[in-house]
Amino acid sequence: MSAPESSLSPAPSAAPPGAPRPRVRFGLSARLLWLTVFFVMVAEVLIWAPSISNYRKTWLEERITRAYLATIAYAALPDDAPLRALGLQLLAHTGLHGIGLTRGGQRSLMVVDDMPPKIDAAVDLREGMFVKWLGEAFEALWGDGKRVLRVLGHPEGTSDVLIEIVLDEGPLRAGMIAFSARILTLSIAISLFAAGLVYLSLQWLMVLPMRRITGSMVAFRADPEGAIPPTEAMERGDEIGIASRALAAMQADLRAALRQKTRLATLGAAVAKVNHDLRNTLATAMLASDRLADSDDPEVRKVAPRLYDAMQRAVSLCSRTLNFVSDVRPALKLEAVPVRALVEDVAAELEGTGGAGRQDNRPGEKSAAGSFGLGASAPGGGARIVVEAESDFAVVADREQLRRALANLILNALQAGARHVRVAAGAAQGWARIRITDDGQGFNPGAKERLFQPFVGSGRREGTGLGLPIARDIARAHGGDLALVSTGPGGTVFELTLPAPEG
Repeated sequence: MSAPESSLSPAPSAAPPGAPRPRVRFGLSARLLWLTVFFVMVAEVLIWAPSISNYRKTWLEERITRAYLATIAYAALPDDAPLRALGLQLLAHTGLHGIGLTRGGQRSLMVVDDMPPKIDAAVDLREGMFVKWLGEAFEALWGDGKRVLRVLGHPEGTSDVLIEIVLDEGPLRAGMIAFSARILTLSIAISLFAAGLVYLSLQWLMVLPMRRITGSMVAFRADPEGAIPPTEAMERGDEIGIASRALAAMQADLRAALRQKTRLATLGAAVAKVNHDLRNTLATAMLASDRLADSDDPEVRKVAPRLYDAMQRAVSLCSRTLNFVSDVRPALKLEAVPVRALVEDVAAELEGTGGAGRQDNRPGEKSAAGSFGLGASAPGGGARIVVEAESDFAVVADREQLRRALANLILNALQAGARHVRVAAGAAQGWARIRITDDGQGFNPGAKERLFQPFVGSGRREGTGLGLPIARDIARAHGGDLALVSTGPGGTVFELTLPAPEG
């Protein structure tokens, strides 16, 4: 397709010159370090809770065993007053207010203090519920340590002896606090050590590579067309390596596209300078070719039309190239545009007869299809265009821009050697769909990959490679799109989608 128009796609937004580069205030490294410390501390807390409960139980079991050994030693003393006094001192060194021993159903009580204190709570070491022990440990730790406990349990290695002791909770609580302090110190040391290892590992594996990638991205954004080298592709098999290779390829493609854009801008400026003089020169030549058509020499008259067509194509090529590379994007003038009448106008324009050749319906008949042929002098001379659309089917679009898009698509089909071009229009799934089907030779696989690339197109000798890109730009400017549905030796199908009119 070669009908030339200006691109209507929105221009990409560029960063303002001299825009400050983003600064990292709280980088990934610091976040990883503090998160590692936090998570290790959380893990240590989860370890500390059962540990402090077990510490309390073990401490009490040791007091039970110590009391049992003291009672055995006291019972083994002969009935001698001095020795009995030493035995009482032995019982006093246990730090208990009283000891009770039950064996074989007989219970004996040894009171260390003359006035045993009032008991505030009882602890039975024979109960093995973890939740209960955990709750009692927290209760003891958060208390004031002034309670008196009555503790029952079996000494280590015995099951037929039950020891009952009365003691203050203060020493137990002090031991629990000291144990917690040791756990806290160890936890901080472990968390800092683990955080340091994780920090160094992540610095090597993630942070430094990501810094190189982000630094390259920021530098590339600041000067995408400069001499800054692209991101170095990392030969890693993980996600960072994949990202670095994808970014390097994207930067290379974008830089090539920007160079092409620069060349197109230069081309547009050059064409704009010579376009006026060139058109005047060609217009003079076209007038001269008209006079050649009246020559008496039959060979001259035969060559004159071909000369006229060649100069007409040259003028058209200059105008189309200038319009495409121009940054001017006209505002869309939306209105209800009947598709069938618009296609008929396009066919008449391509034929150059102002509508001659159209086959009208008989008076009083209403048809959804119409056909009209192109004369031998028109592109694809002898081809027939058929439009299949209700006469009242309309789309909301810029009439002139839509006409140009349809002209590009139909002309593309004719240049492909199509003898029949069918334009079907209708609404489906909330979209107005205009499908252009031809029986031309189709596109080869290589051309399909670059159909919408400016100045490349289908590669036909008579085309400029601008028709399809322009038609797609027009469709996208309306909020729709242009897509190749199918192509092959039997013909090609394009579909132009536009937002369906309301109601």
